[in-house]
Amino acid sequence: MTDSQAADWWATAVSRIEPNVIELRGLPVASLIGDIAFGEMTWLMLRGARPAPGQLRLFEAALIAGVDHGPHAPSIAVARMAATCGVGLNNAMASAINVLGDSHGGAGEQCVELLSEIVTRDVAADVVIAEWRARGIRYLPGFGHRFHTRDPRRDPLLTLTAEAADAGVVPGDHLRAALAVEEALHPVPMNIDGATAVIYAELGFPAPLARGLFVLSRSVGILAHAWEETGQGRRNKGPIPPSIRPTYLD
Repeated sequence: MTDSQAADWWATAVSRIEPNVIELRGLPVASLIGDIAFGEMTWLMLRGARPAPGQLRLFEAALIAGVDHGPHAPSIAVARMAATCGVGLNNAMASAINVLGDSHGGAGEQCVELLSEIVTRDVAADVVIAEWRARGIRYLPGFGHRFHTRDPRRDPLLTLTAEAADAGVVPGDHLRAALAVEEALHPVPMNIDGATAVIYAELGFPAPLARGLFVLSRSVGILAHAWEETGQGRRNKGPIPPSIRPTYLD
């Protein structure tokens, strides 16, 4: 293998690292330090350019909204249990992130797919809903919540999106599709996964990145809970108090 072949093996447009040189998306890291916030940095790394102010406001709103949902969320519960096992914060975080799957953490990605299908095909929401349900999908991703009758994160996120659409920052097509689905599912309201799916789709992020961005967002809450748990002095904390015995099935 030649030097050129070896260099091309890991070719990337994300960063350039050489002795005494660190560039991220073509910008010297020294010019970014102290000049760019984390949300904007995330956008830059994923998209290759800095966002417009209106885009950034919407993007950071979605990231903030998904940070935490307490130990009711399996990922947070796993983080806290793992932290008591002496595995360290990195492993506690990894354990939690690894349970963010299709049922817990993946609804945003799935909702982007649902909304994008409505927008791309330019059909009524009822048509796509019927097709999804015909495939055996009982719970449409992004709608309804096992804990909240109305997710308190829905309204502020959708208000910001509507304002951005009115200002021409985003097209508004996915927002309209989501509201049409919500109307069809009434009285089941949109949840955090649906609201953030609207934002990520409106901002042009592909569906898989909706899940990746949720993982990034939830990692903040995961870290906070894992760190808090390490200071509470408990060891091998199980999913239920020791006084409660699991029901035995015979």
